[in-house]
Amino acid sequence: MKAVATIYTDFSEKFGIPRQGALAHESEGVIVFEPEYRTEDALRGIEKYSHLWLLWQFSENVPKKWSPTVRPPRLGGNKRVGVFATRSPFRPNPIGLTAVRLIGVEQTKNEGVVLRVAGVDLMNGTPIYDIKPYLPYADSIPDASSGFAGEHLMDTLIVVCSDELWGKIPEDKRGALEEVLSQDPRPAYHEDETRKYGMEFAGFDIIFHVKETILYVDEIKKGNLTTKSKLL
Repeated sequence: MKAVATIYTDFSEKFGIPRQGALAHESEGVIVFEPEYRTEDALRGIEKYSHLWLLWQFSENVPKKWSPTVRPPRLGGNKRVGVFATRSPFRPNPIGLTAVRLIGVEQTKNEGVVLRVAGVDLMNGTPIYDIKPYLPYADSIPDASSGFAGEHLMDTLIVVCSDELWGKIPEDKRGALEEVLSQDPRPAYHEDETRKYGMEFAGFDIIFHVKETILYVDEIKKGNLTTKSKLL
């Protein structure tokens, strides 16, 4: 298989990426196709769908050895379950699956037709293997069981950030950042309330700490912004 496209997002490192795209509705990405697939014919009719499936590669985890058991964050990071009972990135084949919302199909001068999507949980520069339409009548199963993954689904943090710090983030990025922070980006086994964490988002370094159920943003400073990220 070979990649048909690459997605560019605000997440330049693995730390801080939403664990599920549906939990970060406002996080956006731009899908740029490889020259071979950069044709309007290949996308004809795609604008009629509201959501799409992305099949992609955990490109940062390819060299790592897989394990038959993993420690999911939903279980506190200290209980092992089978890898095929999770969505862990450390798998025999590093393939990811995400349903995203299609915002628009845009014609650009240098990249041809691109797709703008939302609800992404992919790192900037992730290879996309395939794109398929999401079909509600076939893909949605309302009474499906979510196993242990649904046990702590509503566990979120309250995000506290001063107006001065929020003002450093572009207005159209604040909602996505707050969503990501509220989902607690920390490794599940970290509980030290005095420890500060840093994550990169949209070209900014976000420094924060967590105390009980509140995440405090301590500092926001300008970081590095890749050329492709500027598409956003």
